[in-house]
Amino acid sequence: MTIKVLLVDDEELVRFGLRTVLEASGDFAVVGEAANGLAGVHAAEELRPDVVLMDIRMPVMDGLRATREILAKAHPPQVAVLTTFHADEYVYAALAAGAAGFLLKDTPPREIAAAVRAVADGTATLSPKVTATLIESYVDKRAAPRKAQALRRIRELSDREREVLTLLGSGESNAELAKKLYVSEATVKTYVSRLLAKLDLANRTQAAILAHEAGLLDG
Repeated sequence: MTIKVLLVDDEELVRFGLRTVLEASGDFAVVGEAANGLAGVHAAEELRPDVVLMDIRMPVMDGLRATREILAKAHPPQVAVLTTFHADEYVYAALAAGAAGFLLKDTPPREIAAAVRAVADGTATLSPKVTATLIESYVDKRAAPRKAQALRRIRELSDREREVLTLLGSGESNAELAKKLYVSEATVKTYVSRLLAKLDLANRTQAAILAHEAGLLDG
């Protein structure tokens, strides 16, 4: 199945590079490009891509606001943030708003297609190291109201659901979850899907943020 991608970045060279890499992979169609967030919002609504690759710092409308507007629509595409930094407050804000992950602009070409495929099918993960660095940097553990709200959201979870959420907070892949839970990857996908639906979360990245906010990884 061809994955339809929209590129939103104010640097033409970045858009050209991503288009070249993705279209050479064979299973992607770059259906449009936009040079600012506002144009990206309109293009996403018109073109109905599967994935939007979204830069953060752009004129007219920044990528954070554009991400929020796109994800607020009915049946939105997956959004991945384009950035030059692993740990960036804007990246964290975009992930908290529902972006499925992020893609570093200096990612080796051979890894770009795999990363975008993972975003498209909802299995995108951040490495445990990146997850910890990013979330620990921007989740204020001293913010009692935020932690209290997170604890209220997870209080109806079963022990198994809480275990899955904790593993998602560590940035574990489905394969890693399967090993630790002693179940198949298919069962893991079912667990994760049900957990996201129960907590009204857009993706596993939002689940990781919630796990950190609730203090599930504090030991």
